[in-house]
Amino acid sequence: MVVSDNEQFRVALRGEAILTHPRWNKGTAFTRKERKALGLTGRLPDRVNSLDEQCDRAYDQYLSRDAPLRKNTFLQSMRDQNWVLYYSLISRHLREMIPIIYTPTEAEAISNYSHLFRRSEGLYLTFSHQDSMEEDFLEQTRGRHIDLVVCSDAEAILGIGDQGVGGIGISTAKAAIYTLLAGMDPSKTLSVTLDVGTDNKDLLNDRLYVGWPHNRVRGEEYDKFLDKFVQLVRKYHPHSLLHFEDFGVSNAERLLDIYRDQHAVFNDDVQGTGAVTLACVMSAAGVTKSTLADQRIVIYGAGTAGLGIARQLRDGMVTLDDLPREEANKRFYLLDRFGLIKDSLGPDKIREDLREFVRADAEWEDVPTNVRGEIGLLEVVRKLRPTVLIGCSTQAGAFTEEVVKEMAKGTERPIILPLSNPSRLHEVTPQQANDWTNGKALLATGSPFPPCKMPNGKDYVIAECNNALIYPGLGFGAMLAQSRTLTDTMIIAGTRRLASLAPALKDPDDALLPDFGDAPEVNFEVAIAVAEQAIEEGSAGVDWKKEEVRDKVRERQWKPIYGEYVYDPQGDS
Repeated sequence: MVVSDNEQFRVALRGEAILTHPRWNKGTAFTRKERKALGLTGRLPDRVNSLDEQCDRAYDQYLSRDAPLRKNTFLQSMRDQNWVLYYSLISRHLREMIPIIYTPTEAEAISNYSHLFRRSEGLYLTFSHQDSMEEDFLEQTRGRHIDLVVCSDAEAILGIGDQGVGGIGISTAKAAIYTLLAGMDPSKTLSVTLDVGTDNKDLLNDRLYVGWPHNRVRGEEYDKFLDKFVQLVRKYHPHSLLHFEDFGVSNAERLLDIYRDQHAVFNDDVQGTGAVTLACVMSAAGVTKSTLADQRIVIYGAGTAGLGIARQLRDGMVTLDDLPREEANKRFYLLDRFGLIKDSLGPDKIREDLREFVRADAEWEDVPTNVRGEIGLLEVVRKLRPTVLIGCSTQAGAFTEEVVKEMAKGTERPIILPLSNPSRLHEVTPQQANDWTNGKALLATGSPFPPCKMPNGKDYVIAECNNALIYPGLGFGAMLAQSRTLTDTMIIAGTRRLASLAPALKDPDDALLPDFGDAPEVNFEVAIAVAEQAIEEGSAGVDWKKEEVRDKVRERQWKPIYGEYVYDPQGDS
């Protein structure tokens, strides 16, 4: 349902049925003609409101809720009642409301999911009911055209870990972001929680927990359950995008590798975080008149996000700078809780997926270690003098004054990206990094921060390295192109488009990424680049010419506006 002004829809619902259907409900915006035809005259107060008036009323109601969690539950209730009003309201207050419906507030809502539960909000596929999985899947999707499936097993939710069945909250939030920032039709999205149990003892001991009260299933049983779900998506919705969200470190990259050649799959924690960080580093490299291949990159925190960033930056070097993969891997230095990842840590301390980035001990013979033979961040920075320092550790203050000043000795414009969320867990604050480098640092963060004061008194705008600047466009472009896979080159194309929009390329003291308030326009450009690349490389399933893509993307964007309804017993329901 791509809605345009005055578009007419034939609907089969009347009376209470249409007032309780969020896709079709208009509330007080039903016209007098519609009220009469749909049996609503006595069910609504007399005044007919415009969408603008409804948004003004809803915003006043929103502001009356003082705590972020109360604002979150208010907006969730609105989404359950009226999609157009929900998306129109948030679109008018993006900066203010995205942190309420997504990180950081949604994490609090998810952690309290069982106690806040009022009604279901997606598809719940539970391990204990896997024999009826196909039947349960079809109950929600039969007769529907699904373009996007967002699923989570909730093992690693938004920095708060295993949240069991509460993972449905992150799936619905991500799907909403696709609609708000890319124009994905919400009637064509499906939010799924894959309830394979939980190892969260607080949930297991909570008598109000609404999920499957069982320890998390792992190994072969887990893989078979996941595969059964993926094959259902492939069977019934072969051109959909399957978005994996907040899977644990042992599964995120592994599942992506298993299915990426079978279907258009995407993992935001791996690819989205990597893509937006790549765009940020590309724009910083543009400021310093260097290339990706020129960088010496230290990544502090080698979990799902850190490894995803390393791989995306590496792939950028390979694709854009024609650097051999093995040579590109040598530009990276990853640290985790055991310090620098080097050979002598041994297989017990090095995950298999980190193997490409393990450093040889011979390189570090002259560097002091702790009593366990581990090399810390300061020693790595002191020896390497990196040009790029990225934080994904959630260790607040890890980028100390000594570390930052040591880095600044080796490069004119140090690129410092403390990306841990929420803001209280950032490795360094932008103002600290700015002060300790005398205003030379090129900065971006994982959460919003106010501008920094430069030594010359000028404000330095801090770019927010937010996945939502790119992942909705990546997914929307792949979906529109009907690509059977979301290729690395499609992701690189979207990343290049994002980087090209950086204000810093016009003013080196400006932000490294576009303002988050411009996210809808940015994702529109990303979607175009992805679809164009799919057409160019032959992975698209549509018969479009590249010069047609911009208009095709615009035509297919869903907008939160009301159409005109005509009652028809044979119409949509």
